[in-house]
Amino acid sequence: MAYIDAFVLPVARKNLPTYRRMSRKTGKVWRDHGALEFRECVGDDLNMKFAVPFPRRIRLKRGETVVFSWIMYKSRADRDRINAKAMQDPRMAGMMDMKAMPFDVKRMVAGGFRVMVDV
Repeated sequence: MAYIDAFVLPVARKNLPTYRRMSRKTGKVWRDHGALEFRECVGDDLNMKFAVPFPRRIRLKRGETVVFSWIMYKSRADRDRINAKAMQDPRMAGMMDMKAMPFDVKRMVAGGFRVMVDV
């Protein structure tokens, strides 16, 4: 069964074009090394009434929106192998400065997940 890395992060709306450019480059690197899918989704309907909304959970500030991302792999072993290769890829060198990220790295949440249901 597949394995997913998932991320939720705040991005200033003014930084979305920069974030999108960075994501396209990053996605190409991960796909070139074997990731099955690479998705970046920007918040659209974030004020759900039945649960804690993303904006409140990640302390969204004025002018920010939420980005939800995931990368799909065949397995956790594949994820570990692909991540190691992608992080060493020379195309990533210019994008690894944490101070230059177009989002607040300290408020990003992330994790690896085993797929439990796939219908």
